[in-house]
Amino acid sequence: MKKTQGFTLIELMIVVAIIAILAAIALPAYQDYTIRAQVSECPTLAAGAKTAVAETFQNTGTFPTSNTEAGMAAATEIVGNYVTQVEVSGAGVITCTFGNDANTLIAGQNMTLTPDGTTNVGSITWQCGGSIDAKYRPSSCRP
Repeated sequence: MKKTQGFTLIELMIVVAIIAILAAIALPAYQDYTIRAQVSECPTLAAGAKTAVAETFQNTGTFPTSNTEAGMAAATEIVGNYVTQVEVSGAGVITCTFGNDANTLIAGQNMTLTPDGTTNVGSITWQCGGSIDAKYRPSSCRP
């Protein structure tokens, strides 16, 4: 009597099906993770702009309306791997625009940091916004 060893075709197909299901779940989760990592470049690059906006507000009592008024480099000179520019606009709003090597789901979109100097005397709170989907924003910027 000959003893057979190995896996049957059905057993191999079940293993392949399980791997396919796991891959179908893991790939979208990994894509969201990589996009969140790319979006996190905005708060890093905007840190200098936040300081410049806060200093201008403390010195003049009004928020700057441009990078020049805030004493910063031009918007297109503040770039990263995924951010194409960091711009200060009306009322001290800081806008990061995504491009360069950014994922196609966020390329061309922006994230804004809006200052509010009226809630606490002597300090500024920042509100996040923009066209970036909330699920991609850093945890400190999610509603």
